[in-house]
Amino acid sequence: MEKTNTAYNTPKDVFLHLFNIIIFYLSIVNFILLITEYISVIFPDALSFYYNGITRAIQSSTSILIISIPVFILTSWMLGKDLKNNPEKREMKLRKWLLYFTLFISAMTIIIDLIVFINNFLSGELTIQFFLKILIVLLVAAAVFGYYIWDLKRKDPETSKLPKILAWVISGVVLASIVWGFFIIGTPAVQRDRRFDEQRISNLQEIQDRIVNYWMQKEKLPQTLGELEDSISGFVVPKDPESAALYEYNITSPLSFELCANFTISSKDPKSISVKQKSSVLLSQRDLVQQNWNHETGRTCFARTIDPELYKLKVK
Repeated sequence: MEKTNTAYNTPKDVFLHLFNIIIFYLSIVNFILLITEYISVIFPDALSFYYNGITRAIQSSTSILIISIPVFILTSWMLGKDLKNNPEKREMKLRKWLLYFTLFISAMTIIIDLIVFINNFLSGELTIQFFLKILIVLLVAAAVFGYYIWDLKRKDPETSKLPKILAWVISGVVLASIVWGFFIIGTPAVQRDRRFDEQRISNLQEIQDRIVNYWMQKEKLPQTLGELEDSISGFVVPKDPESAALYEYNITSPLSFELCANFTISSKDPKSISVKQKSSVLLSQRDLVQQNWNHETGRTCFARTIDPELYKLKVK
């Protein structure tokens, strides 16, 4: 047996087995991450929900799965065909080591998953989101463990159709999860529109901070946004990232102004971005409440009024 293992432990065999198992781990981890992020969107946690972060995680996991799953199925098919032609390779030490290592990882995942579940249950912190995430990890780990136990013990490797059936099932499940993502976070075109809106908010926040700073220095509002530009600091008033048009700026009183922009998606849409407000160092030092940047689809204006006592510079 030792001689047979050595004879068939070729560089090609080592490459295929290691490559296949690494791609498998990558696929499993990102499938679990993808489903758990979907759960976070469907059952959001008010204490930790941040849509932009979830969107990026979904995009990353989806990209990996689109590539890794076909590669895993292809390498599995190549290995299966090779094992069919050379049944003695089923006893390769490398193959057995990788299978048992996968069983070990699966078993440890199941145990840790159950420990986390019981710990949170005793702490009284169970939510539907947490329960579903625990369930997904448990089901996937158990499925992996069960399949590889079966693979190690099966006596009919040449006639069993289960690997082919699983390949179709895995492909269908992954495809369905990817398509499901379009209904949860939107298509790539919708994601691009959200990024444009996010950039518009960021630009308006920067312009607002510059206007407030201008008033603090000169005790008057700028007549146009062009007055905010500074050749020394290099500041140039940002424009709409999509149309390159100037943002609308109107003075409504000596201490009040409004900034307007055209948005693509309403921020009241459950799938819209959750922009984390920004503020200048000066404003954050004064512990100011962050401004509201909720907007509708189309032209939206944000009215702002400067409090002279709050923003007044103290002269030493």
